[in-house]
Amino acid sequence: MAEEQFAGGCFCGAVRFSMRGRPMFIHACHCRDCRRQSGGPFVINGLIETDRITVLKGAPTGRTLATDSGHPHDLSFCADCGTALWSDYGRRGWMLFVRMATLDAPESFVPDVHIYTATKLPWLPLPESARSFSHYYDMNAEWPAESTERRRAARSRAAAGRQDNS
Repeated sequence: MAEEQFAGGCFCGAVRFSMRGRPMFIHACHCRDCRRQSGGPFVINGLIETDRITVLKGAPTGRTLATDSGHPHDLSFCADCGTALWSDYGRRGWMLFVRMATLDAPESFVPDVHIYTATKLPWLPLPESARSFSHYYDMNAEWPAESTERRRAARSRAAAGRQDNS
């Protein structure tokens, strides 16, 4: 069976991309940084292997943003309209945080967890069934086994690639 494909892009249409398969895990992040970057009450990020994203049209530009952790946050966005498309937190290179609302059918995805709810806007109710965490969470406890294996494999492929280029 062929893997699902999802199309997405920026507001003005200058950048279009495809995502092969579903994300490994999806966060609804309520931290102040995500709220400020998006202008919304939270951001929905789908964590997916970098090699599953293909730019079909245009070329996102990038900027490195400061974080409280001190690790780089590389944001890719449309140079024409400014739509944030995805991030590479910590400059991993093998995993992206795709802004799920940039997909043509974002309703196809539901967050697995709500994170940084300690800074959630107080007027925003969460669904009773939502798994929520005041800050981050234990990935080993929350991620399904298949997603954990995908993450491990992507990290291993990236490490092997770095060794080949040394």
